Amino acid sequence: MRHNKPRKTLSVLEHVVMDFVWSHGPASSEQVRVGLSARRPMKDPTVRTILRRLEQKGYATHRVDGRTYIYTGTERPQNVAARAVRQIIDRFCGGSVEQLLVGMVDHEVVDRQELQSLARKIARRKQKES
Repeated sequence: MRHNKPRKTLSVLEHVVMDFVWSHGPASSEQVRVGLSARRPMKDPTVRTILRRLEQKGYATHRVDGRTYIYTGTERPQNVAARAVRQIIDRFCGGSVEQLLVGMVDHEVVDRQELQSLARKIARRKQKES
């Protein structure tokens, strides 16, 4: 199985900002601050620092528009989520996806419909590989 290069994980605040960029598209620090003001008020220097950190960690990049930095995510949120799940599997389940799934079933995190859907997807994947 292929593992992507480990990246530093997102803090809660970094995730809030990154989620805004993912859902609203390219944005300046001011657009992020205003867009998040009702949900999570932050001062502009805080938003700028978080965006710089996201860039340093490889989650965002920027282009310059006049004197304004416009930030964009470097990859889809699903890829970031998959990497976070892989880190959880490695850290808490000894690298075993099966152990994670069994734990989720045992603790009713996954319902019957989700399990059936997953089983169908696995069957289709096996069919393609055969």
